[in-house]
Amino acid sequence: METNRPLRVGMVGYSFMGAAHSHAWRTAPKFFDLPLQPELAVLAGRNEPAVKRAARKMGWTETETDWRTLIERDDVDLIDICTPGNTHAEIAIAALKAGKHVLCEKPLANSVEEAEQMATVAEEAAGSGVFAMCGFSYRRTPALALARRLVQQGKLGTIRHIRAQYLQDWLSDENVPLTWRLDKEKSGSGSLGDLGAHIVDAAQFVTNQKITGLSAVLETFVKERPAAGDLVGLGGQGDAAPDAARGPVTVDDAALFTARFDGGSVGVFEATRFALGRKNAMRLEVNGSGGSVCFDFEDMNVLQFFDGTENTESAGFRRIIVTEPEHPYVGNWWPAGHGLGYEHSFTHQVVDLVRAIAAAQQPEPSFSDALQVQRVLNAAKLSSSAGSNWQPV
Repeated sequence: METNRPLRVGMVGYSFMGAAHSHAWRTAPKFFDLPLQPELAVLAGRNEPAVKRAARKMGWTETETDWRTLIERDDVDLIDICTPGNTHAEIAIAALKAGKHVLCEKPLANSVEEAEQMATVAEEAAGSGVFAMCGFSYRRTPALALARRLVQQGKLGTIRHIRAQYLQDWLSDENVPLTWRLDKEKSGSGSLGDLGAHIVDAAQFVTNQKITGLSAVLETFVKERPAAGDLVGLGGQGDAAPDAARGPVTVDDAALFTARFDGGSVGVFEATRFALGRKNAMRLEVNGSGGSVCFDFEDMNVLQFFDGTENTESAGFRRIIVTEPEHPYVGNWWPAGHGLGYEHSFTHQVVDLVRAIAAAQQPEPSFSDALQVQRVLNAAKLSSSAGSNWQPV
């Protein structure tokens, strides 16, 4: 497929997610034939020296220090939002109303009300050929995409159980300093929104079932943390001196809930940043009447599959190395057995988004899909605050 007109991207934010998205925009057209040619046009951030350094490092042509100016530019076609959740709604709505396509990181917003506004504006914009997508990148991991395909093919029969975990440990040390991820005003929630949103989307994506109700427990183990310190990755070390300033943690450290799905299955969900030794264990297991699948992102190129139709004498979980050309997305990469990494899911996200825009089709997950996830997160908050009472979604 020959590349046609450019798709000029303006991105807001340049930290962890900004780097991942930049890599994806650069890489996608190098390995996939795309109907539009992504261009890293403008990078926006408030700190001018820092954003200029980031632009040079990550391959962006120009910079802005105000996202409003970015949106007003005629030489930008798509706005990529990689900022904390409290800014998503304002930026996305303004961009869509200005006729720009939007890619927005998850969770969609910090509240259901904001997410509803975003979904409404996105639906209106789609009528004019302007599209919005939420960045649930894990669904583009080839092994998870294969799990969905097996479910669609009926290999699992009737789905009965769904269990999902997202386990990290970067907050286990009580002296990790305060960051925006620990501030409810900026992040909306803690492990619930940061990690739980991913496993909710993954479970619903793989099974094609929606959560209809849940009972939740949210817990904050460390109530205060150092107000200053050195960040390393997501964590780091704060000033632990006896007289050092500390500030309140206003989000959850761990979130757990049981759930029912509209297809009749039941689920168990757990998200925590206190599982010492677990670095990025995003796990999903689905059990059906005819088989099971099991995935762990810490072994991301593998899908475990149990075929319940096999003879019991030789039956067992089969370890599928998801690196064959027939597997989702894999044919554009390396020879079989040469695994993919975390960054590839973002590249696949760009590929799907660009192809959908070129075809004038709604990319998935839409803002409406992300709104449904937001309602699940909100139900978990409401349930936990009401003594874990059952909460409909």
